[in-house]
Amino acid sequence: MKPQKIKLGDKKEIIVSVPEEETTEEIKISKEEAEQAIIIQAKLAEIGERLGLKIWLPNRDRAKVLSIWRPKNNDKLLNELPLVFDETTLKTIRNIDVLWIRKRSIIRAFEVEDTTSIYSGILRMADLLALQPMLKIKIHIVAPSHRREAVFNQITRPVFSLIGETPLSEICSYISYDSIIELAKEKRLELMNDAIVDQYSEFYGEQ
Repeated sequence: MKPQKIKLGDKKEIIVSVPEEETTEEIKISKEEAEQAIIIQAKLAEIGERLGLKIWLPNRDRAKVLSIWRPKNNDKLLNELPLVFDETTLKTIRNIDVLWIRKRSIIRAFEVEDTTSIYSGILRMADLLALQPMLKIKIHIVAPSHRREAVFNQITRPVFSLIGETPLSEICSYISYDSIIELAKEKRLELMNDAIVDQYSEFYGEQ
């Protein structure tokens, strides 16, 4: 479905789309693609560490990521989240692919997607915002360049556009695998802050 504008009462117009159903072939991934997703998770962990932040990785991926990324300081990878939320919220947060944390606050959250259906990662982000609507977190979907359009098609689904005061497409940005790899090569990361990520991210409607 081609994205279209809708208006709700006195609210501003928002853009929504209903993606076509993905075929079975589209949601199969190769071993190489799965490994690439883990590499990108490791790159995100490395970047966060170099920016002076602490890192959270979900238990399901932790061993695989640590086979690539080895923290320079043992305290950079968190074993427990230093957050005070209800158990439902914590369960959602624990499953997000990469979190950057400063003190007791989540600074940025990343879902790393491969060629599988990207709906699940975006749904986790939406769940987090629905559970904690006052939470101010920068959220990002990281996916291969050829999945860029699919990411935006999912972000602009009506269900994500009509919940809360702000559509998900205005909160959640897209970052390509290539951009993460490029950012990881930045030699001055230790002198920067997490805002550098915004130079590599893209919101729906931006060129």
